[in-house]
Amino acid sequence: MNLRIEGTPSPPNLQSKTTVNPKIDRTFSTFLTDAAAQADNTKEVKISRHAQKRLDERGLQLKSNDMQTLESAFDELNQKGSRDSLIFFKDMALIASIDNRTIITAQKTSEMRTVTNIDSAIHI
Repeated sequence: MNLRIEGTPSPPNLQSKTTVNPKIDRTFSTFLTDAAAQADNTKEVKISRHAQKRLDERGLQLKSNDMQTLESAFDELNQKGSRDSLIFFKDMALIASIDNRTIITAQKTSEMRTVTNIDSAIHI
């Protein structure tokens, strides 16, 4: 048996409400530009919470021009392949992770006795 229904409205036109993502640029020059921008952002030297606590306890301060000097020291140490370094700066001895660009701990130079697990030292 064959039934035919006439006069029935056709189903409404169902359109997808999803939007097409714009094409993402995957060229080498884009990756290179992004990497350079990230490298510029990582120039800043950070102070760990532990180091900041030690600085406060010992009455030591690092001003913005001091941080610029330290950034230069970090750059020099990085170029030489250093990873964990002892930095003598003014009357401070700073232990720093060069890869992470972070000062890990701080003490007065006069308090320093033994330092281990470093691969370099610099006096600035």
